[in-house]
Amino acid sequence: MAEDLLIAKGTKEEQYQALLPQLQALIEGEADLVANLANTCAALKEQFGWLWVGFYLVKNEELVLGPFQGPVACTRIRKGKGVCGTAWAQAKTLIVPDVEQFAGHIACSSLSRSEIVVPVIRNGVVVAVLDVDSAAIDDFDQTDKHYLEAVVAMLPV
Repeated sequence: MAEDLLIAKGTKEEQYQALLPQLQALIEGEADLVANLANTCAALKEQFGWLWVGFYLVKNEELVLGPFQGPVACTRIRKGKGVCGTAWAQAKTLIVPDVEQFAGHIACSSLSRSEIVVPVIRNGVVVAVLDVDSAAIDDFDQTDKHYLEAVVAMLPV
């Protein structure tokens, strides 16, 4: 099954539309959180070729690094700090076209140029965030927001 997760290139929207049902099938019936988050990261990174895709989990009032794909990352982030901590504090998706223009950006990798962070909200509480970094400026838009929010909604967290 997992080896069948290959999506043809097309528009960004076409790629997401093809990937979502495959992601759903991949995580369906799997109860292990780490396995589901890891496969989600791998599928997104393989499909779109982003610099970094990963999850930070809320633990003891801070974000703690979870499953990811990409270069070594920051391990812990405080609420309200950086893009991830701000998305957590505001409980909303943040798109940052140029990370150097984001006050308080935490530079885990100097290669990161743009970022999108999507909070994983369950019962009105942020339990994790999906963080995606790109080496290109202005790489994320409302299409990414829409579909990445759909991705985190399907996760059994």
